[in-house]
Amino acid sequence: MKKLLTALLVPVCLVACQPEKKVSYNIDSVASPKGTEVFQPNWDNLAENYQFPEWFVDAKFGIFIHWGVYAVPAYGSEWYARTMYLQDSREYKHHIKTWGAHTEFGYKDFVPMFKAEKFDADEWADLFKRSGAKYVVPVAEHHDGFSMYDSDLNEWNSVKMGPKKDIVGLLKTAVEKEGLVFGLSTHRAENAWFFNGGMQFPSDVQDMSISLYGRRYETEKYTEELAREWLTHTYELINKYEPKLIWFDWTVNNPVLMPYFNKFLAYYYNNALDWGDQVAVNTKQGYPTHIHVWDVERGKSGKMMQFPWQTDTSVGKRSWSYIDGEENKTPEQIVHDLIDIVSKNGNLLLNIGPRADGTITDEQKAVLLSIGKWLEVNGEAIYSTRCWKKFGEGDAEPTKGSFTDNTATPYSTRDIRFTTKGNDFYAIVLNWDEKGVFVTSLDKEAIADAKIQQVTLLGSEEKIAWEQTDKGLKLSFPKNKPCAYAYSFKITFDKPVGQHLASEAVNEVMKHGS
Repeated sequence: MKKLLTALLVPVCLVACQPEKKVSYNIDSVASPKGTEVFQPNWDNLAENYQFPEWFVDAKFGIFIHWGVYAVPAYGSEWYARTMYLQDSREYKHHIKTWGAHTEFGYKDFVPMFKAEKFDADEWADLFKRSGAKYVVPVAEHHDGFSMYDSDLNEWNSVKMGPKKDIVGLLKTAVEKEGLVFGLSTHRAENAWFFNGGMQFPSDVQDMSISLYGRRYETEKYTEELAREWLTHTYELINKYEPKLIWFDWTVNNPVLMPYFNKFLAYYYNNALDWGDQVAVNTKQGYPTHIHVWDVERGKSGKMMQFPWQTDTSVGKRSWSYIDGEENKTPEQIVHDLIDIVSKNGNLLLNIGPRADGTITDEQKAVLLSIGKWLEVNGEAIYSTRCWKKFGEGDAEPTKGSFTDNTATPYSTRDIRFTTKGNDFYAIVLNWDEKGVFVTSLDKEAIADAKIQQVTLLGSEEKIAWEQTDKGLKLSFPKNKPCAYAYSFKITFDKPVGQHLASEAVNEVMKHGS
């Protein structure tokens, strides 16, 4: 059976080995196609001219999508393309047992099995809207080198092979039709070394005619030639899809890539001026936090930040892509994370992993819909809000970036997070207590001469008893819960109370794990 399957896959390799169509992009210039070049590739210029998008700061919640060829083996994680070539790894042994020797069945041979036959972009977009998300970020190309879009530069793409569909283009149309903001992520910088394990033993990776497998670099020691190729592919994404957000993994802080990344920033921001849009760029480390949006993977900032930032994490605990036997977080854990992140001036980008056929699991759908249900009641305390002078109070220890956020933070009634909007102050209590809650942060000194006009609990029509003292504000809970978890008290003052006083320095360059 395996030999028959392999024989059926031969034509795919023949297609991939055809000469690529050459497309020209002037990567030596940061001017947009219309000639706009306000932005230049240096941090001082970028900082002087860049403004964080209002849509991003207001949105607070987005959806990330890791979907690609790696959903076919559905084993281990989205890094299967790499780990299947690492000798003695669990994935290496699984691959031989399930699919055969690496010389007979390599990663490229999963491509024709990735058919996406049940993919419905409109159905996905409807789900994302009902989840309460405001922006959507599909992975346009992961480390495996397979483009999920109509690329003129990479023959290994979803239009020529596999689904025979422009996945990114279809999603852009569908999510924008729903009124959501479209972004994308590209991980092409990691492709250069991702398959290097296959050079250590007999495998199809040693066939250098298969461009899917990248440069086969032994390390992340890049060349100028690679950097120019990377920038060309990135220009293509900007020109073809006009994304309002582009997300990058860690490798773009490589010393060889950094000057080219600065060119990308300038080119992208110049294009946005022509589009009449504001755009955001996400990176994890190496760049100042006032020229792009700092991103923390599977973790959170332990402090309130001066500039907008973002957590990216996944519904799945074990993988970013679909795998058999995945364990998922609860909606409550994710909502608690969202509240904590927003109180610190951040956004949450929550990932899902669809199956290879294009369906989203019922469990992950249920998680998204539960979050949407909570936001229907409490969204007023999340969307378009701003930070207060402190993010909250309570006993829970703040969680920093760690790549392992699989355990829910134990919150008590004493754990409260704050957001503001004009004269409205929101105290979101992360657990229920019939005895009520005492907000010590709203003491006499904090509120100064501001006076409370009204106190309500979002989603409840019951009257809320409250008492202002010199030491804080005492609030009662109603008899009935308006939602399943996390409860938002809306305290309306006659004037704004305090202001955002974040501690981060303007010129701070974020390092890994910060």
